[in-house]
Amino acid sequence: MKVWTGDSGKTRLFCEETTKDSQRVDAYGDIDELNSLIGLTRARMDDKEIDKILKEVQADLFVIGSDLAKAANIKKAITTKEMVAKLESAVHEIEDDLPALTKFILPSGTPAAALLHVCRTTCRRAERKVVALKRNEIVNEEIVKYLNRLSTLLFDLARLTNIRANVKEDEW
Repeated sequence: MKVWTGDSGKTRLFCEETTKDSQRVDAYGDIDELNSLIGLTRARMDDKEIDKILKEVQADLFVIGSDLAKAANIKKAITTKEMVAKLESAVHEIEDDLPALTKFILPSGTPAAALLHVCRTTCRRAERKVVALKRNEIVNEEIVKYLNRLSTLLFDLARLTNIRANVKEDEW
């Protein structure tokens, strides 16, 4: 018989119990949501190069989720500077292929590009939750950097997806 352990509103981090509405659980819950949205986006993605990038991001998000789920008193970092550097490199490479923005663009285009914009905004929300958590608890500094770079990457991938599909960006 299955024992339902979460009915009391509590959950376990790696080595401590906490409430399901704690800031830490809220932050890694947004990371989980972002990872799921990226999975949905990949299901709509025809571009194999972009799909490969997104699959690597999903693996990184599992690392970040586990990094956030560990107890605050465990100081060993999991999310690394190398993970951040990898995203920075991808952003620079992609931005070389994009026309310069002179106006704001509406989040739209192909279904995959529109989903990438949803991923971007979810990433920004996750970043805000991690920043709020960081004010009260110990959080690996690289997580905020990673999420900041990831939102830029997702924006650029949305633009690249539209360009490769010959879909014009809607300017605002």
